Amino acid sequence: MAPGEQADRIAVIVTFLRLNARKPAPPTIFPPGVSLATEQLDVAAYRQIYNEVGAPWVWWLRRLMPDDQLARHLASPSLCIKILWVNGEIAGFFETDATPWPDVNLNYFGLLPGFIGQGLGGLLLAAAIDSVFIQASPLRGMTVNTCTADHPRALPNYLAAGFVETRRVREIWDIPRRLGLVVPEHLRV
Repeated sequence: MAPGEQADRIAVIVTFLRLNARKPAPPTIFPPGVSLATEQLDVAAYRQIYNEVGAPWVWWLRRLMPDDQLARHLASPSLCIKILWVNGEIAGFFETDATPWPDVNLNYFGLLPGFIGQGLGGLLLAAAIDSVFIQASPLRGMTVNTCTADHPRALPNYLAAGFVETRRVREIWDIPRRLGLVVPEHLRV
């Protein structure tokens, strides 16, 4: 953030979670018309899906990342981006990062607003877990964090999938107004 730049100050509780083993279950199967594909996105395509999925939940960090830095991140061999498709439309995505190997972090996970509430979130999360535990070895665990700015079902869904809370911290974020994000009143400091 630039000195003197206008920002909205918010307070969030960040919950850190860990999954040491995938629950015994067959691999995730999507209904007809729904598929998941590994994608190598360029900066523009990544920004579009990140911004569309994250806008309601105040995702802002990657919006501030310079293009060259984001391009290097996207080119990392430890990064995996999977896009959820529904009848030929992008419905959501997840991004995993194996840089902290033997742990894999679920960096981002979400659905486009028009696809929320259709039962796709649980399937996408199960597929994210599958992508880590079925394909990666020797794996120690999977990590993720969520916060009170995220969808209210995020934390319950992670817990239902078998993640265990490891810690909580309160953070204050200064969200630059130039990003154009709508900051919920209940988060404002």
